[in-house]
Amino acid sequence: MRYFEDVEVGLTAEFGTYAVTKDEIREFAEKYDPQPFHLDEAAAADSVFGELVASGWHTMAMCMRMIAENPDRLAAFAGVAADNIRWHRPVRPDDTLHMRSEILEKRPSSKRDDRGYVTTGFECLNQDGEVVTTFEATALVKRRSVDEAG
Repeated sequence: MRYFEDVEVGLTAEFGTYAVTKDEIREFAEKYDPQPFHLDEAAAADSVFGELVASGWHTMAMCMRMIAENPDRLAAFAGVAADNIRWHRPVRPDDTLHMRSEILEKRPSSKRDDRGYVTTGFECLNQDGEVVTTFEATALVKRRSVDEAG
């Protein structure tokens, strides 16, 4: 776990791996985004995508999974914002995704000395290194206690 004091603006990392399946694309779409190009291969073939693709919201959920499983993750109390979400290209069955991150900003809380805010820029890439999604996320991150810092 990285605490607020451990975070350096400009620090970059690459992490995660997520294998996308056709079944998962359909399952997510059935429950949360039931559009034909997420559910039906024939309808998807006639769409602008030309084949079945994952929902953008499914892509964000896959990104969140990789962030949560990152072994070098922040000691966050909670996420407080997701900004500038952009979907650059569709995620397709059999894609393998991974993440790239950069710490963009950090600032201590003005109300409580046990926490601070860290904003991270994320890119989600497919197996060909093509960016599929970008976004910024701000987390409320724990500061080390006096006992831990001493």
